[in-house]
Amino acid sequence: MSNNPEHGHIDWLILLPIAGLLMFSVAFVYSASSSFAAVKFGSSEQLFWNHAARVLIGLVLMIGVAKLDYHFWERTSATVALVGIGFLLMVLIMGTEIKGASRWVRIGPMNFQPSELAKFALVLHTAVLLSTQKALVRDWRKSILPVLAWTIPTCALIALQPNLSTASVIFMIVLVMMFLADVRPLHLMTVVGAGALVGGLYAVSAEYRMRRLLSFFGSENADEAVRYQLDQALIAFGNGGITGVGPGQSRQRDWFLPESYGDFIFSIVGEEYGFIGILLLLGCFLLIVWRGYTVARKAPDAFGRLLAGGITTTLALYAFVNAGVTCGLLPTTGLPMPFISYGGSSVFFSAIAVGVLLNISAHAGVYRKKSIVRTVDT
Repeated sequence: MSNNPEHGHIDWLILLPIAGLLMFSVAFVYSASSSFAAVKFGSSEQLFWNHAARVLIGLVLMIGVAKLDYHFWERTSATVALVGIGFLLMVLIMGTEIKGASRWVRIGPMNFQPSELAKFALVLHTAVLLSTQKALVRDWRKSILPVLAWTIPTCALIALQPNLSTASVIFMIVLVMMFLADVRPLHLMTVVGAGALVGGLYAVSAEYRMRRLLSFFGSENADEAVRYQLDQALIAFGNGGITGVGPGQSRQRDWFLPESYGDFIFSIVGEEYGFIGILLLLGCFLLIVWRGYTVARKAPDAFGRLLAGGITTTLALYAFVNAGVTCGLLPTTGLPMPFISYGGSSVFFSAIAVGVLLNISAHAGVYRKKSIVRTVDT
């Protein structure tokens, strides 16, 4: 992908599975949304074409960003993070309310979800802060406090949308990055404990969040809508069995499973492609995560290592939390399946993040080659 002799090759074991997921997602979204789109828009292909266009744009963004030296983001991280927080403030002031939550800002003909920008902006700036303070990372006032000064406002603004699940996952991503930066275990556990306490109190502060938790634990006072959605998702998995009912043959997508083309598309994949399809899908994510952490380990500097680790952790948590929720292993949340679920903001910013990861992988290859040359010369 690079004709510059100073650049190594990108990691194709990251690019190929992600490109495959994006392209297959077009078929998944069409199958999951066709009946709904026919009723809602008068055309069964409306959401298919919307998603296909977004996938194409996402691929172009990913390839374009992969050609941009990742150190560019080191110089602009604070600005990007401020823009992310600014958009989150816009959501509270003039956000578009959908299904009782204000998580979107209307930009022209499309809804933009600022939390998708904010999570990657925070990962980017956290990598800068922890790498810049590498020599002082054991001093919590000079390493942890600056990170929390950006993390707390970002997570708080997202939680107020309300979107506690996204805020919680973003907080966990930052914790993983602190661990990768070799923050003292005592300091890290203190942050974990404080975050768990605040998150727990916020989770039980609203009746609808309590009902969601009760649904997960099977209480009689559970949220019936949430319980219904999960039951229908599990029925879809049961219908699929080992090999699935076949592409486009889902029965749950039509009138039974809400959000069948969004947060719960994983269950439609399970119904149509069976247990084998689910294993292949999760296998792609495992491959991406393995290669992502390999890139992080071989990155030429602390910033590249932490940024690659943060991006990989983000993709991993979103994918496996979504799968866990759909299978009833985790409380119901509104997190999309990366590269698979319908939605523009998630596709665009995930593609940009992967482009950055691919560029780091190219530089990691350069670093390895130079190290070998130095060893031979010695």
